[in-house]
Amino acid sequence: MIQGGDEIRILVTGSSGLVGQAIQNVIETCQEPRFARKANETWIFATSKDADLRDLGQTKELFERTKPTHVIHLAAFVGGLFRNIKYKADFYLSNSQMNQNVITCAHESNVTKLVSCLSTCIFPDKTTYPIHEGMVHDGPPHSSNYGYAYAKRMIDVMNRSYHEQYGSNFTSVIPTNIFGPHDNYNLGRFSQNQTPFVIGGTGAPLRQFIYSLDLAKLFIWVLLSESDEVTIKHVAECIAKAMDFRGEIVWDTSRSDGQYKKTCIKRKFTPFEDALKESVNWFRDNYERVRK
Repeated sequence: MIQGGDEIRILVTGSSGLVGQAIQNVIETCQEPRFARKANETWIFATSKDADLRDLGQTKELFERTKPTHVIHLAAFVGGLFRNIKYKADFYLSNSQMNQNVITCAHESNVTKLVSCLSTCIFPDKTTYPIHEGMVHDGPPHSSNYGYAYAKRMIDVMNRSYHEQYGSNFTSVIPTNIFGPHDNYNLGRFSQNQTPFVIGGTGAPLRQFIYSLDLAKLFIWVLLSESDEVTIKHVAECIAKAMDFRGEIVWDTSRSDGQYKKTCIKRKFTPFEDALKESVNWFRDNYERVRK
């Protein structure tokens, strides 16, 4: 559990991307205290200029230099659909190397908590809905991007393995389609009403979207705010103290503990239309310097 005065050093990999930029925005501008930067927090936003995470030596040097207590792992080798189809081996190898190196270094550096970013493409192609994290390994992902998808799936395998063998607190978030300020824009597809806005397909398929600033808050919450969870042992001790009970507390280990965790998050996200409007306004205001 994080104590109020403990020094917290948070390393964010892949911080120049959509989600990394959103996290920087939130900790500096959000008015909600649980998301804003705290006095005891040092945030380190790393990009590929700081280290090539595919290289174990460079990854170790980054961890040694920054000395993180917590890590948000966003770095990934990404591309559009056609690159995913054409370069499956490259996508698998590059992402597997990054993920393995970051998780290995987090373990060797005794990182308190690591949260990685996955993708809904890791879910089986043939599945039922709604999908949830327990279904990740129920079947192969879609054939179009299985290299990237399997590399991302292996993060879940490594998280479980390190927890079972070492007790590591490594977890991940699986966001839906992300959009917002600092996204990559294909400017050739849209030209201020000068040409038709052509979209592939019929427009009928359904997708879920999440605003990057909402996702940033979710990452911060998962990384730092689960300290509101307490053990049943702690609850019992607090009850005994409050009741001035001086007798023995006995744990009947012949009885089941039940479910280990029941973590839930209940918060309102930005309405889709409002979030999209904010993203469009940001795009217009920053048209000359957006990532193209």
